[in-house]
Amino acid sequence: MSELPSSNGLLIVPHLRVQNANAISSPLTWGFPAISAFIGLMQAVERRLEGRFALMFDSVGVVCHSHDAQVTGGYQRALRLTRNPVNERGETAAIVEEGRIHLDITLIFGVSGYSEDGQPDPVQGDWQKRRTIAAEIANLLGSMRIAGGSVFLDPQHQPVLEPLAQGEERSKQFRRLRRRWLPGFALVSRDDLLQNHLQQLRGENASADLLDAWLDLSRLNLRVQEARPASESQPAKVEWRAQRVVPNGWLVPIPVGYGALGPLQAAGCVANARDGQTPLRFVESLYSIGQWLSPHRLRDVDDLLWYASAAPEAGLYRCHNLYSQTLCTDDME
Repeated sequence: MSELPSSNGLLIVPHLRVQNANAISSPLTWGFPAISAFIGLMQAVERRLEGRFALMFDSVGVVCHSHDAQVTGGYQRALRLTRNPVNERGETAAIVEEGRIHLDITLIFGVSGYSEDGQPDPVQGDWQKRRTIAAEIANLLGSMRIAGGSVFLDPQHQPVLEPLAQGEERSKQFRRLRRRWLPGFALVSRDDLLQNHLQQLRGENASADLLDAWLDLSRLNLRVQEARPASESQPAKVEWRAQRVVPNGWLVPIPVGYGALGPLQAAGCVANARDGQTPLRFVESLYSIGQWLSPHRLRDVDDLLWYASAAPEAGLYRCHNLYSQTLCTDDME
């Protein structure tokens, strides 16, 4: 696993409202855009800036303040589908099933500034220049799409670009920042729970695999327990009780990247490819377990940042978050 890139600044764009974002994050999961959508957004922003600012985008974190999935109510839910746009003949097109969600999110980008052409590092510049840079990038974000959804900036919440402090000052800075992200929930990786639960399952069934552990963590499991009768003359009863693998925590199955299904194809050799200038390969989603946490439970900004790594030889293109590596034993119980 590669390491989280070291950043010297944070670009924070608070309370972005996203309408009709893609809620189907993979063939098996839905409810929130995949984290790869936000990493793709970060890379798209960096490309669109075309070096206008001496900034590199290293990582991204997302805090969700509210969400409104476009589904019907009731016990059984279904996606609210639309028939637009019309086809080339002006007729109503066939319905293509798509999941949509409205979001209110804060994006936190880990950025690295550098000196260029005699100009100082913009992250270390005066606050007026930093505010101008943050506003320009936020306006750029407002012209883009996030997970296919339209982006609306909230003028009541201004973006900020500020240098990352070090040592004790870093802790004070993060405590100040995370208060601004309340109420909300940050998505972090819990790969550790998947591995731990696999070992537990193999203690009961040696043939259990990662898919069994992932499904077990992704659903509500009902297990039978014998209830003590009121008196010895009464027959024993059993009860079905919901059992969670982790007592506390909002766990969700999430896609975390892609695994190759075949060799890398040369650029332009695959018909109808979107980009004829870049080599491509066919992939499938990789899955893990995530957890939604209130920002006040995080100890450092690194806990919520996600970054990408690529290992083409191994066919792995993965998103990483190092939250679980900072947990102590008490946190994991």
